[in-house]
Amino acid sequence: MRNRTRNLVLAALMAALTAAGAFLKFPLGQMSVTLQFLFTVLAGVVLGARWGAMSQAVYVALGLAGLPIFTLGGGLGYVFQPSFGFLLGLIPAAWAAGALSAGNARPGRIFAAGAAALAVLYLVGVPYMYAILDLYLGRDMPLAAVLWSGMAVYLPGDFLKLLAVSVLAPPLRRALAHGRRD
Repeated sequence: MRNRTRNLVLAALMAALTAAGAFLKFPLGQMSVTLQFLFTVLAGVVLGARWGAMSQAVYVALGLAGLPIFTLGGGLGYVFQPSFGFLLGLIPAAWAAGALSAGNARPGRIFAAGAAALAVLYLVGVPYMYAILDLYLGRDMPLAAVLWSGMAVYLPGDFLKLLAVSVLAPPLRRALAHGRRD
């Protein structure tokens, strides 16, 4: 019971950090880079696949319930934002990061797990963005333009986030493992 409560608290903390990460923005031309993905990968790597994904599901559910914790607000109408697919992608991305780094706290393994999580994020987010832009908004944007604006421009920042997680996650995992023995 104590372990479950602890995991719930940690998942809530990671959901809150992901929400805060939506507002920690670094300008990149017309767009901004946020730290949501950093906290998503950190949640998966530190909490494990199940609880990491749960933390991101809580984040997305709270935003859809109307809390203004997404970059542009919140509410059910957010599903019509071209970027909403990336929010949905946070859930399986956290799971992938946790599953692929389970039992291994080496920075290289964490980086690789995070890179796979990034691929999952883009596999969900880019097609969703394309569908909203093309089918819902009728912008008739070429796929190459969607790939550039929804993925390619963010890759350098994503690489830096993965490096940061690779450095931060091992000591956090050790600290949490130590705390379990108390």
